[in-house]
Amino acid sequence: MLERIGPYTLLLARVVIGIVFIAHGLQKLLSSGIDEVTAGFTHLGIPLAAVAAPAVAGSEVLCGLAFILGAALPVAGVILALNMVGAYVFVHAGKGFFSQQGGFEYVLVLFAICLAIGFSGGGALALDRLWRRDRSPVAVGAAN
Repeated sequence: MLERIGPYTLLLARVVIGIVFIAHGLQKLLSSGIDEVTAGFTHLGIPLAAVAAPAVAGSEVLCGLAFILGAALPVAGVILALNMVGAYVFVHAGKGFFSQQGGFEYVLVLFAICLAIGFSGGGALALDRLWRRDRSPVAVGAAN
């Protein structure tokens, strides 16, 4: 029974985490605006803030969508995990563990989930699984 439920729990995790990242990316792009995000990144001491702000916002939206679709999961998972490393280093380090005090609890959870999903195979309805299924090696020119 667990073998049948597992792929659907991965689908649920992919969709939920994808929505979380898309929401944060769209917030940066639409609500705050890239200029405000760039100013915030500059204030936080993030190098190349004018490049980092649209890169982070764009990667959150695109990789969040990749999670939902189950496409390019290892790449999307690593990119989002690296975003969380940046969030830890530039925002949450030194503020303790708990998110109520600005700590790194939330980014740590997202970091681990991004890597777990990224290297999980994606579960049910993942495009990565569909593409991989057709790539089994075939012997060419073998005669009996």
